[in-house]
Amino acid sequence: MKRVDDFRLKFGKKELVPIMVGGMGVDISTAELALEAARLGGVGHISDAMVPDVSDRRFDTSFVKDKTRFYKHNIDKSDKSIVKFDLGVLAEATRRHVEATMDAKRGEGLVFVNCMEKLTMNAPRETLQVRMASALDAGIDGITLSAGLHLGSFGLIAEHPRFRDAKLGIIVSSVRALQLFLRKNSRLNRLPDYVIVEGPLAGGHLGFGMDWADYDLATITAEILQYLRAEQLDIPLIAAGGVFTGSDAVSFLEQGAAAVQVATRFTVSNECGLPTDVKQDYFRASESDIEVNTISPTGYPMRMLKSTPAIGAGIRPNCEAYGYLLDGNGSCAYITAYNREVALHPDVKTIKVMDKTCLCTHMRNFNCWTCGHYTYRLKDTTHRLADGSYQTLSAEHIFKDYQFSRDHQVALPVSANTGGVRLSGSISA
Repeated sequence: MKRVDDFRLKFGKKELVPIMVGGMGVDISTAELALEAARLGGVGHISDAMVPDVSDRRFDTSFVKDKTRFYKHNIDKSDKSIVKFDLGVLAEATRRHVEATMDAKRGEGLVFVNCMEKLTMNAPRETLQVRMASALDAGIDGITLSAGLHLGSFGLIAEHPRFRDAKLGIIVSSVRALQLFLRKNSRLNRLPDYVIVEGPLAGGHLGFGMDWADYDLATITAEILQYLRAEQLDIPLIAAGGVFTGSDAVSFLEQGAAAVQVATRFTVSNECGLPTDVKQDYFRASESDIEVNTISPTGYPMRMLKSTPAIGAGIRPNCEAYGYLLDGNGSCAYITAYNREVALHPDVKTIKVMDKTCLCTHMRNFNCWTCGHYTYRLKDTTHRLADGSYQTLSAEHIFKDYQFSRDHQVALPVSANTGGVRLSGSISA
């Protein structure tokens, strides 16, 4: 049986290990994780989700505190329409995050940034344009457009000097979404450099409705490959969502995919930004502990652990500090749900909001535990330690296991208990 290492992702004359690590926000896909993927010859992602907050953590800036202070007078008001982002601050935060990452890059791989369209920030076009342009200014190797159709996103940076130089890609979950994107951007004479096809078993926001279980990645991949061939479009396809072993990856590479994007197994890597105790929650999860729900204010279904503190939390909207999901009118579905519950329970000190969540605050505090479908299999990739906890792994170990494994085997790390190394048996679904 072939290994992932028998294939290569080709961008022009550049050849890469066909492994892309997904861009999990907020700062779950840290610079350290992305840099490891690049050092090992693949593609890593950072995320620009809530990048002013990421800058505050990485570089001791005070962007969030300054914004909160500026809009302090509005905290108790339900109308958040006046809360805006300073575009200069947004640009500076993006440049800091990207420049520091790119300055530290080693190896032959690439580092991309994941840009979510659904981060509307009370000025959807203006803020997205600044985020993308600033990342290009700071030297990012590529931009992955996610969480939205991005029908106008290429146009926002068409005049940037790196528009045709940097790698630009789009995440889709259907042929129709790709067709719409290509049609809307045809006037720019600029095809995407890659297309990530994300199936229904992915973590976090899904490009499906609550009927997600009626779809599968292999079928969608085949449909899009057929479309690309019929249209004679030479765009590398990258399969994502539920690719848990190297053998899973090989099945898509043999089907015609140019690479795979993986993320779930890296959530328990040492380089991942999740707190240590949350990584243990991921390890301990069973299949029944994972659900797809509709609590995201974006309108997209999300996959997460049922035990996530974000579910049912009734915290006050924190838009003056964050506000990343405010639409162009300054509205957010969580604000509406929160105000409804306050009106219904005027004498209750701590309310619960079950249908939506304050995604900004919970993601910032690592209290929204989004995860991939196969998170329950993470415990099979490592050792249980004497104290009952599970041993975290290095990103290098996980990456190389994808790259070199065969027959659905997973190489366990050197055990902190015994120092031994062994292969697990087949853990394919």
